[in-house]
This record gives sequence, C-alpha cells and structure tokens, in this order.
Amino acid sequence: MRLISLCPSNTELLAYLSLTKYLVALDDFSDWPASVQHLPRLGPDLSIDIDALEELKPDLVLASLSVPGMEKNVNELVSRGIPHLVLDPQSLEDIATDLLSVGDACGISEHSELVVSEYRKFVYDMKDCASRVLSLPELYWEWWPKPIFTPGKINWLTEVSEIAGGRNVFRDVELASIQTDWEDVLRRNPDYIFLAWVGVRRAKVNTKVVEKRPRFDELTDLQKNQLYIMEEELYCRPSPRLLEGAFKLANILHPDVYGDLELPKWILVNK
Repeated sequence: MRLISLCPSNTELLAYLSLTKYLVALDDFSDWPASVQHLPRLGPDLSIDIDALEELKPDLVLASLSVPGMEKNVNELVSRGIPHLVLDPQSLEDIATDLLSVGDACGISEHSELVVSEYRKFVYDMKDCASRVLSLPELYWEWWPKPIFTPGKINWLTEVSEIAGGRNVFRDVELASIQTDWEDVLRRNPDYIFLAWVGVRRAKVNTKVVEKRPRFDELTDLQKNQLYIMEEELYCRPSPRLLEGAFKLANILHPDVYGDLELPKWILVNK
C-alpha cells in the first residue's frame, strides 16, 4: 500500500501498527518516529499541498478531525475522489478503535487486534493501580499560556490524569479545551502544574511565563516545586503515545504504586 499521513497523531498510530514502511509522504509536523523523517513533506497539517498529494497516487490518506481546520483537506480529498480515512479520537478508547479501523483498512486486522489487546490491557493495569492510590492529587494542565488554554472533561488528558492516579482540576467543565485565566487556576488550587504547550518543544517552554503571573508567589513551596515541563508530543496528540505519557505521569505522582508496570512491547519497539 501507499499511505500518506496528514498529522502527527496518525503517523504515530501507523508506527504502532508497523505500517510506516508503506508511508510515501507526511505533513510537516510529523516528527516521530525517526525512521520516516526522510519522507517528502506535503506542508503543515492545515495547508496540505493536495496537488502534490494526488501526484503520489496514494492508496489511502489518513486525516484527523482532532486537528481543527482539517475539514478543508478532507473536503479536497472527497472532491478529488482520493481514498481516505478520517479519524476523530477524543479518548483512549477512541484511539483503540482507530487502531482497529486502520488495521482493517490496511488488511492487517489480526495484527491490529494484537496491538489493541496489549494497549487495552495496559490501560486496565493503570486503572487498577489508580484504584489503589489513597490520595488523588489535583492537576492543572496548561496547553497554551497567552491566553491560557487547558483541557476540560471531554479530553484525553482528563482520562490520562485519572489512570495515573490524579484528577484534572478542570474536569467539571464539559468541554475538550477551555480558555480560562490564571485567577481561575488559582481558585482551583492545583497540587501540580504541568506545562505541555501545543506545538512547543520541551526545551523551548519557559516556566518564567507562569512564575511572573500575579499571585504566583502565593502558591506554597510544594506547589512551586511541583511545576513540571512535559513533552507536548506525549500529552497533546491523540495517539498511542499517550500511554507513554500516562506512565511517565504516574511515576511522577505515585512511583511506589506504578513502579512494577512495564510499557506494552509495541511502545518499547518504537521508542
């Protein structure tokens, strides 16, 4: 098959299914795994060069509505009759379902079922560990600093927080992404602050942006010491790599509870 991925989460999903050898082109932002970085680029995910894509004669193009504005590319694929699959994962189980759907579309149903079996087992094992946590810390996730955006209830990071033995402080808001302000964050009194700015490499995230905000000094020393910069690629993309992010988070919050778990072999193979 000749496959094309239009966003990082889809490229990562293909990696977990061992399908990257069939990729012939990518969007500009797909930065993992290393084995596909030599492939032709078709532009940023919201400005894909559809003419160049069509010339590559793909058997299947993977798009995702989890990227706002991807509808523009999907409409072009439809109008040109280019075979495609549109994913829209919002939860860990949605990702499992997408793994099966892509496996079916690519003729590797049996293999994708094995991958998903391990994926679901790891989620179950993490939930089992979370059930043994005696005290659930409150977590504030920051997706963007100016204006402040944070994930709400209808978001995979609320679920990731829960299976890692924590609670998203904005879990009461029935939205996937919330624009809020620092005063609201302070009112919710998080135990941990996690910065995972969308599209920003960990090395480029500056904690001083947060530390200079009004009333930051009113936080306790423990709260200030529990401010972490996290890899956006492990928390901001709806791909199987969220399990790696959840495992890292769990070992920050409760290393004594989750220490005996091991990541699924499909994750370890691609690390």
